Amino acid sequence: MYTNFFGLTKKPFSLNPDPSFLYLSPIHKKALTTLKYGLVSQASITVITGEIGSGKTTLIMTVLEKVENQCTVGLITNTHSSFGDLLTWVLAAFNIQHETKNKAERYQIFTKFLAEEHKKQRRVILIVDEAQNMDIETLEELRLLSNVNIAEHIKLQMILVGQPELVEKLNKPELIQFAQRISIEYHLKPLSFDETQKYIAHRLQVAGGDPAIFNEAAMAAVFYYTEGVPRLINNVCDLAMVFAFASETKRIGWKTIVEVVNERKTGGIRRFKGTISSTEPSLMDRATEAERLRRAILDKTKIDISRSL
Repeated sequence: MYTNFFGLTKKPFSLNPDPSFLYLSPIHKKALTTLKYGLVSQASITVITGEIGSGKTTLIMTVLEKVENQCTVGLITNTHSSFGDLLTWVLAAFNIQHETKNKAERYQIFTKFLAEEHKKQRRVILIVDEAQNMDIETLEELRLLSNVNIAEHIKLQMILVGQPELVEKLNKPELIQFAQRISIEYHLKPLSFDETQKYIAHRLQVAGGDPAIFNEAAMAAVFYYTEGVPRLINNVCDLAMVFAFASETKRIGWKTIVEVVNERKTGGIRRFKGTISSTEPSLMDRATEAERLRRAILDKTKIDISRSL
């Protein structure tokens, strides 16, 4: 819709995880290195946590792109409280066809699969996304599944990805044996203001655009409302470009960001912080206001933009 208007080759702020857009902030770079180390060192269980939209899935996809030729990967995404039999989901994740309704036979089928892949010198990696939704019993069953690994013979590596509640579950006394088997763990934090600026510019450049489409005051407003969460940054910036396209404006300032967030809140979906007045801004010096907002964010001052409107 707006790609031609801004001279882009593709949308820079899509909500779909795309490794080609990965911005390696110091935090994400460390997380990526940790993940790679876990795979190379054949860690039995790796745990990656972070808030919703922090970039966990993109990181996982990036790592797997680099090792997909040496590994067989299974992915479980549909975790919930009534998850059901774990082995059924595991076999489906690796596309292993079976007709048995017996749990013991399903286990035999899976261990045979692991043995065959091991002979081919292919590592088997099971990724469980949204793992915080699994109940204690299912997580314990997952630990028992790791018993196929004996000493230096690692046949199955597991990566658990989830929100911070996953850590709370893994710290429960019932899962102490599970926690002891975790070799690698990392928690993804939101981006800082400086990282948010670089993140926005990076995605615009990858999409073939001008990294200066958003001025610094606009980036400050984006950071204020999203608190550095990548998915929310994408959401705000994508809509801001739609709004700018509609008004035929090729440079985006802080007021467009305020308009986007205000539109979202008026629509009833509350996903951003802060409150915004519905009244139109009075006559003011835009440059002065933009500089005030920029300095407030740089000083990490919590402000209410509504006071300026």
